[in-house]
Amino acid sequence: MSCCAPGAEAGLELDRPTHGLPSTDELKLASRALGNGLHQVDLSVPGVHCGACIQKIEEAVGRLDQVESARVNLSTRRVSVRWRGDDVPPITDTIGGLGYEANLFDIAGAEKDETLAELIRAVAIAGFAAGNIMLLSVSVWSGAEDATRDLFHWVSALIAIPALAFAGRIYFRSAWSALRHGRMNMDVPIALGVSLAYGMSLYETINHGPHAYFDAAVSLLFFLLIGRTLDHVMRNRARAAVLGLAKLAPRGAVTIGANGARDYRPLAEIEAGMRLFIAAGDRIPVDSRVIDGRSELDASLITGESAPQAVAPGSIVRAGTHNLTGPLTVEALATARDSFLSEMLRMMEAAEGGRAQYRRIADRVSTLYAPVVHLTALATFVGWMIVSGDWHLSITIAIAVLIITCPCALGLAVPIVQVVAARRLFENGIMVRDGSAMERLAEVDTVVFDKTGTLTLGHPRLVNVASIDPDALAIASALARHSRHPLSAAIARASTGHAGVSCRRIVEQPGLGIEAIVGDRTWRLGRAAWALSGVDQTSAERQDGTVLAEGGVLRARFDFEDALRPDAASAVRSLHQSGYALEVLSGDRTPVAESVAKVLGIETVSADLLPADKVERLAGLAAQGRKAAMVGDGLNDAPALAGAHVSIAPATAADIGRNAADFVFLRSSLSAVPLAIEVARKADRLVRQNLALAIAYNAIAVPIAILGYVTPLIAAIAMSGSSLIVIGNALRLGLRIGKTKAETVPAMNSGKLVPAE
Repeated sequence: MSCCAPGAEAGLELDRPTHGLPSTDELKLASRALGNGLHQVDLSVPGVHCGACIQKIEEAVGRLDQVESARVNLSTRRVSVRWRGDDVPPITDTIGGLGYEANLFDIAGAEKDETLAELIRAVAIAGFAAGNIMLLSVSVWSGAEDATRDLFHWVSALIAIPALAFAGRIYFRSAWSALRHGRMNMDVPIALGVSLAYGMSLYETINHGPHAYFDAAVSLLFFLLIGRTLDHVMRNRARAAVLGLAKLAPRGAVTIGANGARDYRPLAEIEAGMRLFIAAGDRIPVDSRVIDGRSELDASLITGESAPQAVAPGSIVRAGTHNLTGPLTVEALATARDSFLSEMLRMMEAAEGGRAQYRRIADRVSTLYAPVVHLTALATFVGWMIVSGDWHLSITIAIAVLIITCPCALGLAVPIVQVVAARRLFENGIMVRDGSAMERLAEVDTVVFDKTGTLTLGHPRLVNVASIDPDALAIASALARHSRHPLSAAIARASTGHAGVSCRRIVEQPGLGIEAIVGDRTWRLGRAAWALSGVDQTSAERQDGTVLAEGGVLRARFDFEDALRPDAASAVRSLHQSGYALEVLSGDRTPVAESVAKVLGIETVSADLLPADKVERLAGLAAQGRKAAMVGDGLNDAPALAGAHVSIAPATAADIGRNAADFVFLRSSLSAVPLAIEVARKADRLVRQNLALAIAYNAIAVPIAILGYVTPLIAAIAMSGSSLIVIGNALRLGLRIGKTKAETVPAMNSGKLVPAE
C-alpha cells in the first residue's frame, strides 16, 4: 500500500493545526501540566513518513535538556513531548532543523481532508496517463517498428511528463526533503526507481531502442497511489468515530461576567472558574459544574445510554454532552484541552501510538529499509553486469528490486490492526490509553477486581440514617463533601444540615478516610481502625466499618448498601469459562467483600486492604510469573492500577485512577472487561499473522526479483498486493465481537441481597 511505515500520508489529524512555527511562549500556553513539574505539548508534524523519521525526531528532541520523553505517532503524525521544569526546551527549532514543519493543535475541530483530495487527483491523472501509454504500448508489442515505434515512444514520453510531475510529486517532495536534510526515508527509493525507469526509457527512445518503460514508470505511480489512497481512506474510516468526537466540541460559549454581562468567547479562551451560559440545544464546551438551572442532558457519549440524564445545581457535566431541555449556568472546571472530550481523543490516539513489542520490530525494519534496499539494488546491478555485461538489463532488474523490496506490508502489519481494534473497542464504549496495552492485555492470565465502584456501581446508599445523631451526621456530611469516595458521597447526600459546620485543615488519607478540625476538636471520618486509633475501644469497634470519631472516640457508625454493576455476573462467568483466574482485592470489610464475591462466584478474596497491600499482592502475582489485569476505581486504586501488568478503570473513576489505567470503559456494564480481553487476543493473533505474511512476501519476492524474473510493473503490483492482503486480514477484526446481554442485578446490603434501585 503506502510506501511508508505505518500511516505515511494516511494520518488522520484529529485537531486543526495552526500555521507558522510556534514560539516558546505559544508552546508554554499550549502545554498541559502533568504534575511534579512535568509538562506535555502535542505538535503536528505532517512531514513524518516512516520509521527513519520517527527515529530522527525522537532521538534529536530526546537529547534536549529537561526533555523526559519524545514520542511520535506515525499515523496521526503527532509528536508528544514531555519535559520537566518551567522553561520550555527549543523543541520546534530542533524539529525544524531536521527539515520538518511543526504546528500546534487546536482541539476545536478537523479541517477538510486535503491529503485525500490531493491523492484522488493524483490517482486520476496517473490512471489517465497509464491507460493511454498502455494503449500505445500495445501497438509496439504488436510489432510496430522504426519510425512508428519511435513516434509511439515519444508520445508516451510526453504523456508521462505531466503525470510524473503532478502525481509523482507526493514521492519526489518527500524524498527531496529527506535528502536535503541529510536523511533517508522510504520514498527515496520509490522516487529513484520511477526516475530511473523514465530516464532509461527516454535514453532508449532517443537512440531508437526497441524497448521503453514509460508504461512501467507511470503504472508504478498509479498502483502506488491507489494503495496509498486506499490506506488513507481505510484509516479515516477506522477513526471516523474519533473524528466525530472532535466535532462534538462547540466553537465557543457565552461567558457571564462579574457584572452579569454576557460575551461570546472562542473555546480556546475559556478558563477554569469562568461562568458559562448553556442554552437548550447547546453542547457543554468544557467540564463544568451546574450552579443554576435544571435540565436533561444527552450523555450517551459517556454512558452509552440513550435515556436523558437529569442535572441540577451541583451536578458535574462533561464536555461534549448535549443540553436538551433547559438553560443552565455552569462553572468551568477545566480548559478545553484538559476536559473529558480531549482526554478521549488523546486516549484514542495513544491507542495507535504505543511502542508495543511488534511495533518496535516493524519500526526497526522500516528504519533500516532505505540503506538495505539501496545496497541490495546496487549489488543486483553489479552482479548482473558481471554476469551479462548488459547495463540495460542490469538497471531494469535493479529498478524492479528497488520497487518490490518496499516493506509496506511489514510497516502496516501492526498499526492497521491497532487502529481497527481501537475502533472496535471505542464502538463498545472502551477507550485505550496506550497501544502497547492491547498487547499486554492479550497476555493476561489473571483478572483482579476492586469491589466498590468496580464490581458494584460505587453509588452506595446510607441505610441507618434514623439511628445516627443529627449533629454527628451534619459533621460527617461536612467532612464527606471534601472527598470523592463513594461512601463519602452517600453520607453527603443523606444530610442537608451541614451548612453551619465549618471545617479547617482538611486532609484525605487515601484508603483510610478524611480528617479535619471542627471547632477546636479533630474529627475523622473513615475506617474504624484508623479513625479510632489511639483510644482504647473494643476490637469490634476498632476493626469494623465506616465511622465518625471525635478525638478517637466513636460518635457514629454508618451502614451502606450498593448495587452490582450490570452484567457483573455474566462478565465474571465469561472470564471463568475462558480460563482466567479471578480475585477480589478490596479495602472494604471482609464480610461485605466475601458476600459480593460469593454472589459472583469468585473464590479468592482479600479484604481490609490498604493501597500498599493491593500493590504488594500484585507484585506477588508477578513474582509467581502471573500476568494480572487490575480492574479498579478510585483514588486508592491508582497505585495498583499503575503497578499491574495492564489496568482497566471505569470512566466514573477518580481522575488519578483514570490517568493510571491503560483502558477506560465509559458505560456501566462490566462486560467491557471480557470484551476488551477478547478484542486484544484477536488483535494479537492478527498482528502475528500480518507479520508472518509480510516476512513471507519479502522472503519470496526479493529473490525472484534479484534473479530477474520480475519487471518494474509486476513489482509494483506485487508490492501493492502484499499491503492489500495485510489490510484485509486486519479488517477481519471488524467482524462481530460477542456481546453479553444485560441482566437484572441485585443490590448488596451488609452481605445480603436486596432489590436494586
